[in-house]
Amino acid sequence: MMSKWRFAFRSALIAVLVISIVGIASAQATRTWISGVGDDANPCSRTAPCKTFAGAISKTAVEGEINCLDGGGFGALTVTKSITIDCSTVPASILASGVNGVVVNITSPTDTAKTFRLRGVSINGVGTGINGVRVLAANAVVMEDVVIDGFTQHGISLETTGGATKVVINRSTVTNNGGNGFNTFIIGGASASISVNNSLFGTNSVGFNLSQAVRTTFQNSIITGNNIGVQVHYGELTMSECQISLNGTGVNAGTFAGGGGVIRISGNTISANSIGIDPGFGSIISLGNNTIQGNNVNGSPSSTVPLN
Repeated sequence: MMSKWRFAFRSALIAVLVISIVGIASAQATRTWISGVGDDANPCSRTAPCKTFAGAISKTAVEGEINCLDGGGFGALTVTKSITIDCSTVPASILASGVNGVVVNITSPTDTAKTFRLRGVSINGVGTGINGVRVLAANAVVMEDVVIDGFTQHGISLETTGGATKVVINRSTVTNNGGNGFNTFIIGGASASISVNNSLFGTNSVGFNLSQAVRTTFQNSIITGNNIGVQVHYGELTMSECQISLNGTGVNAGTFAGGGGVIRISGNTISANSIGIDPGFGSIISLGNNTIQGNNVNGSPSSTVPLN
């Protein structure tokens, strides 16, 4: 009799555990939804959306996607798994007063992609936020149609300590930050490759700053109104078809002894800066087809390599 009771108890316990596991799994939806009039107690479905990115992330599966049903401010968030946030069709924002707007820290060994994609979101530091997007760990970060403005430190801060991180920035605006529009602070043997296209970096301390051995391509973009437009220490930057204007120094390849990066420029217009180009302690290699004029001091490249 006792053995039958134990068997029945164990069977019931197993059934409860199975139901619990199924319930947890079902809570992780591939696609979730948020709304300005949603509630984070909801399941984040289209008919019962959540209110914040943080609320939706907890109910979204790895490699899943969060979409916005309507416009609103959806709160700062920390990303710890591969996910896409796409609010391209509505005015979606993150107000990050006194905090980081988005922190990316994807480290799980079972998350093989370790990729964060952000589309169609405005991240506003309101003059007191710390960093707009702070990347601590990820294989890849892709930002498209993103606006980052008003942070006391950096618009985008890449601070990885291991692995090789790929960053893609497309059709985005990074402005009015007390530090740099884009900044790298990579240590511990980490590396990164960065691609910037059709974007604006304006009125930051440095528009785009590379301070480690990072390889970057910069195309069809505007760098304006910064103390220094583009600055490279130790890394490599290839810049083509960009407009660099109204900065203190337009393009600089290193401002301290022992440093200095390599900058290759092709087809750019560099004008109306206090100093157009300054190789500093690095080198600026021109393909000979740049327009460098109308600066207080135009400056000269370290060398010119004719187009083939």
